[in-house]
Amino acid sequence: MTSLNDKDSPLNSFKGARRKVVRLSEEELVTSGHLSHSQQLPLVMRANMDNIDLSAWAKNNQASVESELGKHGAILFRGFNLKSAPEFERFIGVVSGEALEYNERSSPRSQISNRIYTSTDYPSDKSIFLHNEQSYNLVFPMKIFFYCAKAPKEGGATLIADTRRVFNRITEEVREMFIKRRYMYVRNFGDGFGLRWQEAFQTAQRAEVQEYCHDNKIEYEWKAGNRLRTKQVREVAARHPKTGEWVWFNHLTFFHITTLDRDIQAEVRREFAEEDMPNNTYYGDGQRVEEEVIGHLREAYEKEKVGVVWEDGDVLMLDNMLVSHGRESYVGERRVAVGMSEPWSWNKV
Repeated sequence: MTSLNDKDSPLNSFKGARRKVVRLSEEELVTSGHLSHSQQLPLVMRANMDNIDLSAWAKNNQASVESELGKHGAILFRGFNLKSAPEFERFIGVVSGEALEYNERSSPRSQISNRIYTSTDYPSDKSIFLHNEQSYNLVFPMKIFFYCAKAPKEGGATLIADTRRVFNRITEEVREMFIKRRYMYVRNFGDGFGLRWQEAFQTAQRAEVQEYCHDNKIEYEWKAGNRLRTKQVREVAARHPKTGEWVWFNHLTFFHITTLDRDIQAEVRREFAEEDMPNNTYYGDGQRVEEEVIGHLREAYEKEKVGVVWEDGDVLMLDNMLVSHGRESYVGERRVAVGMSEPWSWNKV
């Protein structure tokens, strides 16, 4: 992993670079459309001249941006040419409030500046399946943002899918079964695969982990060798608090062992007994989910996914409940930052 203190670190190009603020009111300077006639997600808001400051424009058009996000679930801001992570974080603050810290972590990320992080630090030759950010947390971000500082040479698109459409693709029988039974997410820390509990919970104190688990309805068990197992039962779907629409909002498919890349899946199965796997999901009562059911859920995501092929300076804004995200494998250097905002609770949905 690249050190953030390394002068030659590619992450340093995220920093610095202040932009001139331009006051704009002419609607024709920014137009909306789509990436193609056949791809309606995301909505694309495109700057039609140089030096339009995205934060200033968004501040003057905040109601419109919020309205369009509720309809589409995803907006790509293109042609504004952001140059730095601080500029990206400023935009988040304007349209959605202060960026959030990354808590109860499930994927490795490096901090770039303040509350801006790298997107998942995962091998470039592997894809990342669709998921909704931190849906397994009792408190999750309502919005997630991505900023492309450098597009890869090949591949590396961010994959997105409308969770309203995913919900409707799943058979009523499967939906109702999971809505009734919910699902269980099981994690094991400290076995040399995946995050350590100290990194996931951002503390080295067992008492703090236990307090967090108690407050967030997570069962925990300390195993020999300072290892930890957690179990949390969560919902699979909810009505969106603003649109009222049903969305398929969970990590059930993402964390199931069969969704892993085949080579990684085979390695995990060789190294661990089922109860000790780094991540796995079950029905809420702890029973295994049938492979054909998980396969049906994966298919629902696959049929709805579309790719956002990055250009340098792009910003992608997602309603985290309306749209799931993932990543294609890629070739060459890819630098995409992420920020999250608007904490929301399962107790409110």
